[in-house]
Amino acid sequence: MPKGSAELMRERQEEIIAACRKLYETMSFKEITLKEIGSRTTFSRTSIYNYFETKEEIFLALFAREYELFSLDLDSLRERESALSLDELASALARALERRPLMLKLLSMNLYDMEANSRMERLVAFKRAYGASITALDRCLEQFLPALGAQGRQHFLYAFLPFVYGLYPYTVVTDKQRQAMEQAGISYVYMSTYEMARDFIRTTLGGLQ
Repeated sequence: MPKGSAELMRERQEEIIAACRKLYETMSFKEITLKEIGSRTTFSRTSIYNYFETKEEIFLALFAREYELFSLDLDSLRERESALSLDELASALARALERRPLMLKLLSMNLYDMEANSRMERLVAFKRAYGASITALDRCLEQFLPALGAQGRQHFLYAFLPFVYGLYPYTVVTDKQRQAMEQAGISYVYMSTYEMARDFIRTTLGGLQ
């Protein structure tokens, strides 16, 4: 166990997660190592093992932070608005996703490997953040579309959750990928995260009403 107060432990964990976030802006998951992350912290590089045993644990913690921010955004929407039409709700939820590009990028990764290479306590913490985001979304549906009912909300969630896993690769395309599609004879029409999410949410919820 690392020495020091619980506050110091939290601060160092947050510093490690922030270092990982910064590296992920320009490097791939494969390129990032614990050594690389540790070198970006203000304390001893080897001390990182006192807080996280694998880089997957760090990424999972970063992932959890993104889910927590997404949940806060949805809770804020419920507090701010007393009523929303279907179109307004679809737009608001799409904007909430648009504000979380890192969450969408992480969703497009191999989550199975991240979870498999993390200790149970880290995995449970991540699942709590994930579960809270589902609850926040369900409460939005319940507040703004009460006629949908519990079964309708469940049907939407089971369609929405797999959808967001593939959202990032469809809305963030590199020049290399675009050139490859052109050479393969595949036509590509760009749609933003907001546009694709709004249309999906509106169409899916509309069909459930």
